[in-house]
Amino acid sequence: MSMRTLFLASAATIVAAPAIADVNIYTARQPELIQPVMDAFTESTGISVNLAYVEDGIVERLKAEGRRSPADLVMTVDIANLKQIVDADVVQPVDSDVLSAAIPTELRSDENLWFGLTTRARIVYASKERVADGEVTTYEDLASDKWEGRICTRSGLHNYNLALTSAMIAHHGEDYARDWAAGVRENLARKPEGNDRAQVKAIWAGECDISLGNTYYMGLMLGNEDQRAWADSVRIIFPTFENGGTHVNVSGAAMTKAAPNRDEALELMEFLVSPAAQAIYAELNNEYPVLEGAAVSELVAAWGSFEADTTDLSAIASERPNALRVMEEVNFDG
Repeated sequence: MSMRTLFLASAATIVAAPAIADVNIYTARQPELIQPVMDAFTESTGISVNLAYVEDGIVERLKAEGRRSPADLVMTVDIANLKQIVDADVVQPVDSDVLSAAIPTELRSDENLWFGLTTRARIVYASKERVADGEVTTYEDLASDKWEGRICTRSGLHNYNLALTSAMIAHHGEDYARDWAAGVRENLARKPEGNDRAQVKAIWAGECDISLGNTYYMGLMLGNEDQRAWADSVRIIFPTFENGGTHVNVSGAAMTKAAPNRDEALELMEFLVSPAAQAIYAELNNEYPVLEGAAVSELVAAWGSFEADTTDLSAIASERPNALRVMEEVNFDG
């Protein structure tokens, strides 16, 4: 049985198996979404990459495995998940001039414990028929009564919305964010439910006029024949904070404390921020490269350009407990 087969079978099976000149990754992203860029790395270096999809419980698995873990890297989405991994003390710092030069400071850990690889913007999907050009401006404006009964969103307790609320706290303070969250809640057309794509479907169905969502869902809907009509009914608008830019979140990677193949894992991390790999990785997921100047896919470019907010994501992550308290206090989900 090959090392790749062993790794994909189960962590328990491969604890005793050697991992020579391989990189083993626990990923919260579907492996098929990142396999092409891993194949490009293998072709370039001869180093194999073994992906194990762990939908839930990456932290618990790494803690249980301890120093025996076969995983070299963890790849996941959302700053909250990256912070959880760091807080669990299961990753190690990585000092790399290549990573530091390629990734903006706000998109990586101050302690070099996690590194952003791609970004996604938290934007507004707006009805092409019922929302005028220029009507959507700032995140703060979503609490304006002009949006009464016109907003759809997923749960306010979901990581994506908690990250946005955390950013609002970082910009304006907790009291302001509480009033803002209460204002947005009053403007909801329906109780929060479903995922980001379900909100676009609600716009298509005429239940609301705008929704919060991540940019890459547009690509997913356009690629799904059953959902293409939803996507065609909206346009993407990039709100900003009044004193900043458009809120972004990351997909990222961290090196485990165990990392049996540390040198190879570092080589992969540095490869992933190269111009060619950044273009492949971002296109696979309809996201934006972190490397300045790296190519953006034609589809993503068609959505328009924006100025990303430069608030440090570590600072935003530190506000997550406060954001959760705000959402619970205003009873956002009803």
